[in-house]
Parts: sequence; structure tokens; C-alpha cells
Amino acid sequence: MADTDPFATDRLTITPPHRELLDQVLDKWSLEVLNQLCERPSRFNELRQAIPAVSQKSLSATLRRLERNGIVERAVLSSRPVAVEYRITPLGKTLRQPIDVLLEWADQHLTAIEAARRTYDETTR
Repeated sequence: MADTDPFATDRLTITPPHRELLDQVLDKWSLEVLNQLCERPSRFNELRQAIPAVSQKSLSATLRRLERNGIVERAVLSSRPVAVEYRITPLGKTLRQPIDVLLEWADQHLTAIEAARRTYDETTR
């Protein structure tokens, strides 16, 4: 039987590069962008329309971070006027399954998490 001890010593070490990467690809705007780009490639304005709460500046910064990490690619389309389209890369597609696992975990435990938040907020006032 596999060891399921959450405190097992053979776990991965969380290093600064791990933290940096996870911070850059799992923030709220990155998750929204990845969700959109998993469906189909999109132009910048299409992403803005699909994610109305994101500012232009935040969306630009998010796309640059995802591109820098090899998760998204920017393609210049040969059209008049020249247009840019963003696509998820093969590496980016490999993020779908672990993100789905995290979202499933959140769905399963959201009620308990919300209860813990309420209790915390009530006791720390």
C-alpha cells in the first residue's frame, strides 16, 4: 500500500523557483486566461471581453508572465491590420489536469472552508 502520510519525509521540497512559478501560473487572472485559452486561441480584446473584471494592464502582465513561463504563446497573424493571438502551448496543456484536481478539491471542501472563515472572522473581531 502506498504511503499516504502527509508528513512523509520523501516529499518534494518547495523551493523559491517552485513558489515563483506557482505564484505566476495559479493567480486569479492566470487561471481565467488559461481557462479561456484551453477552449480556443484568442486575441487580446477577446480575452478582455471574456474576463471583464481584468484590467488591460493586468491582462497584459498576466499574458507576459504566462508566455515567459512557456505556458502561452503569442502568435502574430498575417492579416491587415496585423493582429496578435494567444494560444496555450503543449506545456500549458499539461497544467489542465493538476488545476482540475485543485478545483475539484476546492469544490469538495468549500463549505468547510467557508465555515472556517466565518468562525475565524467572528473570533478575531
